[in-house]
Amino acid sequence: MSQTPVLDLRGIDKSFGPVRVLQQVDFTAYAGEVTALVGDNGAGKTTLVKCIGGIHSLDGGDYLFDGRPVRPSSPREAAGLGIEVVHQDLALADNLDIVQNMFLGRERRRGIVLDETAMEELARRTLAELSVRTIGSVRRKVSELSGGQRQTVAIARAVLWDSRVVVLDEPSAALGVAQTQQVLEIVRRLADQGLAVVLISHNMNDVFAVSDRVAALYLGRTVAQVRTADVTHAQVVELITAGRSESLGIRG
Repeated sequence: MSQTPVLDLRGIDKSFGPVRVLQQVDFTAYAGEVTALVGDNGAGKTTLVKCIGGIHSLDGGDYLFDGRPVRPSSPREAAGLGIEVVHQDLALADNLDIVQNMFLGRERRRGIVLDETAMEELARRTLAELSVRTIGSVRRKVSELSGGQRQTVAIARAVLWDSRVVVLDEPSAALGVAQTQQVLEIVRRLADQGLAVVLISHNMNDVFAVSDRVAALYLGRTVAQVRTADVTHAQVVELITAGRSESLGIRG
C-alpha cells in the first residue's frame, strides 16, 4: 500500500453562520482500503462528505489529493479528480433504465447521436467487474429493481469514470440481511481493485466486516483514526458516543 493517502484532509473547518460544524478535522483514505467514517447524528459526517465531494467549500484547512493541494468547488470538479460520492438517496431516475442512469449527464455520443451500443457494453462490463449477477438485463427500468440492486447500480455508476475515491453514504441502511451482504461484498471488491473507499455507516457489524480503518467524529472533531484490527466494537461505540476511550488512551 502506498504510504501517501489518496485523500488527505488536515485541520478542516466548516461553519454555517454561527454554528461550527467541523473543527480541525483530520481524515485520510488510502488506495486499496476501506475507511469507515463513523459518528453519531450531528457529528459532522454528512458535512465532511459534502466538503469532500465539492458541494460545500472549506472555511479552513488543507485538502490534499495524491499529496498535492486542491480545492474542488463543485461535484464536477471533485469528479474530475476522481472522487465520486454515492449519496443515501442514490439520485437514480426510476423512469430510466440501468444504462441511462449510469450515463445520465455523461452520455457517450457518436457524432450527434447517442452511442447506445458503447454505453450498454460499458455498463455490462462494469457490473461484471463488480461480480454483479443479480440484475439481469441492463435495460431494466430502475423502478423494477430491489433496494440492493439500486444500490449496486449507483455504485457501478460511481466507478464507471476512472474513479480513485468512492464515498458511500449508508449503503446498507434500508437493506435486508442478504442484500446488505451483497453490497458489502461489492464495497470490499472496490478496495481490492485499488480504489480508496470511504464507508459511512451506523452499523458496527458492517464496519468491522469490510473496513481496514475507522475514523470517528464526535461533535465536529476527529477523535480517532485507527486500524480496525486494533479496536473492538465497544471501543468504537465509546468513541462515537463519548468522544473518548480510556482503553485506547483517548481522553477527548
